[in-house]
Amino acid sequence: EARESVRKISEEELHAAGVAPALIENPDYVRAASQVKDPEWFDAAFFGFSAREAEIIDPQQRVFLECAWSALEDAGCDPSTFAGAIGVFAGAGLNAYAPVNLMSHPELLASVGWYQAMVANDKDFLCSRVAYKLNLRGPAVGIQTACSTSLVAVQMAFESLRRGECDIALAGGVSIPIPQSPGYLYTPGMIFSRDGHCRAFDANASGTIPGAGAGVVVLRRLEDALADGDFIYAVLRGAAVNNDGAAKVGYSAPSVEGQERVIRRSMEMAGFDPPSVRYVEAHGTGTEVGDPIEVAALTRAFGLRNGGQRCALGALKTNLGHLDAAAGVAGLMKAALALRNRTIPPTLHFTRPNPLLDLEKTPFYVSTSVEAYGGKEPFRAGVSSFGIGGTNAHV
Repeated sequence: EARESVRKISEEELHAAGVAPALIENPDYVRAASQVKDPEWFDAAFFGFSAREAEIIDPQQRVFLECAWSALEDAGCDPSTFAGAIGVFAGAGLNAYAPVNLMSHPELLASVGWYQAMVANDKDFLCSRVAYKLNLRGPAVGIQTACSTSLVAVQMAFESLRRGECDIALAGGVSIPIPQSPGYLYTPGMIFSRDGHCRAFDANASGTIPGAGAGVVVLRRLEDALADGDFIYAVLRGAAVNNDGAAKVGYSAPSVEGQERVIRRSMEMAGFDPPSVRYVEAHGTGTEVGDPIEVAALTRAFGLRNGGQRCALGALKTNLGHLDAAAGVAGLMKAALALRNRTIPPTLHFTRPNPLLDLEKTPFYVSTSVEAYGGKEPFRAGVSSFGIGGTNAHV
């Protein structure tokens, strides 16, 4: 629907959020935010929590537990009757709830104790809490690779299924800063956009928007899913993870070589000839440095092809902003739904390509309208997610 879920924040909301008046009046303060609605609402009794216990748990863990339940429900899987092992692979964003909401209330901490507060808030307990509450007996493994966390979790789940360690795997991530972003101060050369819009691959791109979200996918070996008549959104054929190493300008910078290697490895595992891939859900931060490097890496991995620009590029960050630890799984969901519906969705805010991309010399174009895929051959897509620090994932 080409819908942007980033909303403008009113001056009243900014004052209520405690933003300093001088900051609000700063012309570089961007009043835009991508937020999760009501993250504090939680059905504690449904999951067997007392009200006090739920109160001290990081809302990221609460929301992720809800998403895990919803994903299993969508998959028609009841953990209490499923005979096999179910694993959980996921990671969370920075926990701001503990320092802001708990540490400022010493009487609350005293009533529950330091140890319980730590278990309720540390990232280490995100996956094992889901395993405990839903009685899942496969591996429960926390993954932390910054922005690529949830797609790395998908790759780890993919490999665990291949090794037979579990029979179903949940994979995903969550990132909900508390309090949620009421906007930000634009700083030239940094990651966030000057105008509150993410314009991936566009000549006017200046960055992304801080976002909040959570996502979980249910993975299963294809032969098992077919045997049980499961509903299948898409089939993962290849999944790879690597790191850039030191061959780049700085620790937080992306690398053409690192991204190219992970994309090539994933396609080789899948057995895909690059011209057969018709859509790539890109990392697509809309940054001056990130977009040209990503397109250069994709072009190297795909190679120039006869027939020109036949592979569409998309970027969910233009809709939702940057979901940090949940960004990769959100991109995977978008790509899976595109395949299921045989439709390439539009990328927002793209009018003129960034000249540094040289798109006309690549196999790629940016999809700006809804495109039906009418080909008889299989509809194939790639999904990329790259983390600050250099851990890259592609499926």
